[in-house]
Amino acid sequence: MIRICSTEDVPKGTAISADVDGTQIALVHAEDGSFHAVHDECSHASVALSEGEVEGCTLECWLHGSRFDLRTGAPSGLPATEPVPVYPVEVRDGDIYVSLTPSNGVTR
Repeated sequence: MIRICSTEDVPKGTAISADVDGTQIALVHAEDGSFHAVHDECSHASVALSEGEVEGCTLECWLHGSRFDLRTGAPSGLPATEPVPVYPVEVRDGDIYVSLTPSNGVTR
């Protein structure tokens, strides 16, 4: 697991972009208080998901509106049809750690 930042660096309901050993991830603080990490690129249009809106446990691509489930990486609507990689997250002592081994088996 690689330390990304403090939990205070990601306000609830937002996403930030982070470069983790050359992999761009979107680190999300969901509205339920949980933290998630997904590949920071929409599987449809290759734009940064971290610039999209967080709603519940989904992240919306700002360009065409596809939503991705933060737990599974699966898109919930068109135009995206392919899931994005989801990375395991641990919160320890107020810090967020991410593993670059996708938990959903999707690779980029």
